[in-house]
Amino acid sequence: MAKEPVFSAGAPAPSGGYSQGIRAGRILYLSGQGPGTAAGDTVQPTFGQSVRQVFANLDSVARAAGMSLADAVKINVYIESMDDFNEMDRIYREVFPQPWPARTTVQVGLGGIGIEVDAVLWSDREE
Repeated sequence: MAKEPVFSAGAPAPSGGYSQGIRAGRILYLSGQGPGTAAGDTVQPTFGQSVRQVFANLDSVARAAGMSLADAVKINVYIESMDDFNEMDRIYREVFPQPWPARTTVQVGLGGIGIEVDAVLWSDREE
């Protein structure tokens, strides 16, 4: 099985030595996305807007691979303050359909961006 890089012009370009996503057969690994836009701006007026931008970025890369966040099986959420957990969880429940993916949420220092999320998606469709 070959691994193929996935790129979406609708999400921020990688700022280092990584791909936005890697597809390996039916599995898609999405690199962590922060609240940046494809134009390089950071969306931070409110934490909720940052969360929505992060999920939009992930979805953009997923769609570039022919998938969507509905295919997510595992989500890792990195959050700067657990005080924001309930708001993140509320928006998460709006974005991801049930059954919800497995999820881990950890508090980490993110240099002020508030949230970063990566994901693993799986598709029952052949490549």
